[in-house]
Amino acid sequence: MTKPTKTVAQLSARARALLFALVVTAGILNLVDRQIISVLKPTIAADLGWSDDDYGTLAAWFQGGAAFAFLFTGWIVDKLGVKWANPIGVAAWSIAAMAHGWARSMTEFVMIRVSLGATEAMGTPTGIKTIASVLPKNWRSSGFGATNAANSIGAILAPLAIPGVASLVGWRGTFVAAGALGLVWAAVWLIATRRVTFSPPSPVETDAAPPTEYGPILRNRQTWAVAGAKILSDATWWLLLFWLPDFFHRQYGLTGVALGVPLAIAYGGAAVGSLLGGGVSTRLLSLGYSVNAVRKGILLVAALCVLPIPLVLYAGNYALTIGLMALTLAAHQAFSTNLFALIADVVPQDKLGRVTAFGSFSGNVGGMVIAKVAGLVLTAGLGYLPLFLFASVSYLLAVGWIQLLLPVLRPVEAR
Repeated sequence: MTKPTKTVAQLSARARALLFALVVTAGILNLVDRQIISVLKPTIAADLGWSDDDYGTLAAWFQGGAAFAFLFTGWIVDKLGVKWANPIGVAAWSIAAMAHGWARSMTEFVMIRVSLGATEAMGTPTGIKTIASVLPKNWRSSGFGATNAANSIGAILAPLAIPGVASLVGWRGTFVAAGALGLVWAAVWLIATRRVTFSPPSPVETDAAPPTEYGPILRNRQTWAVAGAKILSDATWWLLLFWLPDFFHRQYGLTGVALGVPLAIAYGGAAVGSLLGGGVSTRLLSLGYSVNAVRKGILLVAALCVLPIPLVLYAGNYALTIGLMALTLAAHQAFSTNLFALIADVVPQDKLGRVTAFGSFSGNVGGMVIAKVAGLVLTAGLGYLPLFLFASVSYLLAVGWIQLLLPVLRPVEAR
């Protein structure tokens, strides 16, 4: 006799925890797949003859592919629902990751990086929508914090595990192995959700409606508040994600396995920031503080913590440099956690995937620009100072932008 299906609301706490754990794991795989190229940059660049500008170009194409895809992935996720969006997204970007193992020319790498960016763009709207479906409202902030912490864990695992794997199977085999893990994840998700019914996907639109339905959300201040904040804050995140290994290589001559320790510590700070940003906001909300005060207060504190980042160029101390980078990444993740939670606070569920995706599109535009600019700045011999000066004020500008467009945050249920 076939067991009856259950809605998410009918699942046990253990079953919900399993689904949440799978979402967290998908975030780790997402980041590891994109980080392989930055961790192994010295090896791949030496093998294929890349310059800093070539690497910056590849990073920009990756961001461009993701940015363009985000215009559609939110709509796709809202239509498919999280049950199918999860395995389809993870399987797609895993196949793109595996394709790196056979790339030879710069043109082939560009095409594959665009494909990886485009398919990984399924991850953010799917993850946000899944967490909103699986976790109670009071736990969303902590859920988003844990998810961002998972991304940081991926960033920690990448510099620790990738060089070791590459020493065994080469840099090409490393891409293939990471992609294969993603295909296994997709199979596990399908097994775990085979008798689970999530919220039904949105109905098919009539021919009169534009396929991505962005018209309605683009008329909302909430959408543009999130978009502007993501452009400014994500530019710094992507700058560090793609160029931090290179910074430590230039500043302290580190390569290969030796990069693992400083990068792991720095991204360990990011994980702590994610958990603190989510946990503190959950606690303050449970004590009765308003969404407006909690979200904006944590965003402001996080922005202030990024101000010292230019000092890493003058610290003259290895440990202090790592500490400042860890503080910066912790601040970003606390900021990002509460920005994603802000979206869930002020955007209706039926538009959540699209607004999240448009915000991520905007963030990837910022990342695309900073990736190319960084390559040009470094090729011109200007060093990291102009880039870190921008980073130091980017979050304060983002907070100001949110305050300008949304002087008071009003949760959806309060309207």
